[in-house]
Amino acid sequence: MLIIPAIDLKDGRCVRLKQGVMADATVFSEDPGAMAAHWVKQGARRLHVVDLNGAAAGKPRNESAIRAIVAAVGNQIPVQLGGGIRDLDTIERYLDSGISYAIIGTAAVKTPGFLHDACTAFIGHVMVALDAKDGKVAVDGWSKMTGHDVIDLAKKFEDYGAEAIIYTDIGRDGMLTGVNIDATVELARQLTVPIIASGGITNLDDIKALCQVEPEGIVGAITGRAVYQGTLDFAAAQKLADELSNPKAVKA
Repeated sequence: MLIIPAIDLKDGRCVRLKQGVMADATVFSEDPGAMAAHWVKQGARRLHVVDLNGAAAGKPRNESAIRAIVAAVGNQIPVQLGGGIRDLDTIERYLDSGISYAIIGTAAVKTPGFLHDACTAFIGHVMVALDAKDGKVAVDGWSKMTGHDVIDLAKKFEDYGAEAIIYTDIGRDGMLTGVNIDATVELARQLTVPIIASGGITNLDDIKALCQVEPEGIVGAITGRAVYQGTLDFAAAQKLADELSNPKAVKA
């Protein structure tokens, strides 16, 4: 189980939002590159980066900050990036710059043909972010709810060749209210591609709960506000996940 620190970018700074509300942003760092280096030093094996301005605008808005993150990480760990990715040229540019995985969210829902083309052109490098509340998918930086069922869409995107599904319960994201385990497991059981959980992770109890359902196909968990505000110690969380995921290896 990978515990994946999130770096959310707004106006070139590292922030966290509550339930995706752009006006409700808490700034945690003015230096995204330094923050990326911090998480690598803490033992992170992957970073999750979101261009929040890009998600709202429908095109990249924080490319200088993203370049700083890639430069800080180097070849040490993969970086997955979402927010404002709406065309193949953007994906190609990001992958060429050192990003490992492009995350497509709103565009996957609104223009599924684009997602299909992306999965075909960049095999193994495209993930889909499905943000949902009460089983229905939200788009445009969570500002609009759709009538699409999250499981139905996930199955379709799996068929397209998505590398993984990042599932966020937007009712819990940034609220430190715990992970929606039931909804995450329900989705994972319907798919064969890996699920990365997101939204609401608060403390080590959430890590334990996720590790218990790891065999369902939940391979990672993205954490943001909890590790920035200190309710979750990142290094301790990854250590615990390793122990629960590979108890024999740890004992040996």
